[in-house]
Amino acid sequence: MSTTFSSTAPALVFGGSRGMGAAIVRRLAAEGRPVAFTYVSSPDKAAALAAEIEAAGGTALPIQADSADAQAVRAAVETAVGRFGKLGVLVANAGVLLAGTIDQFAVEDFDRMLAVNVRGVFTAIHYAAPHLLDGGRIVTIGSNTAERIGSPGSSVYAMTKAAVAQLVRGASLDFAPRAITVNNVQPGPIETDMTADLMEYITPKLPLGRIGKADEIADLVAWLAGPGAGYMTGASLTIDGGWTA
Repeated sequence: MSTTFSSTAPALVFGGSRGMGAAIVRRLAAEGRPVAFTYVSSPDKAAALAAEIEAAGGTALPIQADSADAQAVRAAVETAVGRFGKLGVLVANAGVLLAGTIDQFAVEDFDRMLAVNVRGVFTAIHYAAPHLLDGGRIVTIGSNTAERIGSPGSSVYAMTKAAVAQLVRGASLDFAPRAITVNNVQPGPIETDMTADLMEYITPKLPLGRIGKADEIADLVAWLAGPGAGYMTGASLTIDGGWTA
């Protein structure tokens, strides 16, 4: 089967202005890819990241888009393609984490998490698919909670991430005829703004005795997006310091 895979084809990262997303954007840009990335409410951070990448000799395009809004997702894809052309890599990283036991969890929060964490992933893939090069790469960012919840109050979040893992399995079959691989990265505790208040509680529970780094997630994503991962598809790769071992 012939493909048009290129290790420098453009990338689009949904949820790329901070934390793991920003690390992924930096890593893909460092490999020579033009990278478009979305942000929701921090234009200054997005602009600073783009400026950082441009100063290092790369190319980056920040795009304001809420992944809960299907039309915003579609517009983001069209903007990225209009600037860079056909995409080689799509990364669906945008997500929200709201905690609470089921009896206390607001229905509005449930709907928001489904909209971003599940429908947002679906719409990113759906709208990007016609613009992906054959032999391209789709990578979603799930969570190790899809395998093990570990504490009360995480049921809804874990449900959304388990849904992503199953979506990826099906999507890998849908896109196999075009040699487009679809894989899911399932991070455990990673050192970001989201986990800053939890590090003291989480660290003793990790077999490796430390919190993961955003760059370690970016390295795995870059490998999945690269030429060496052409035979891996439909997989969920857990990277969590042994939490789910």
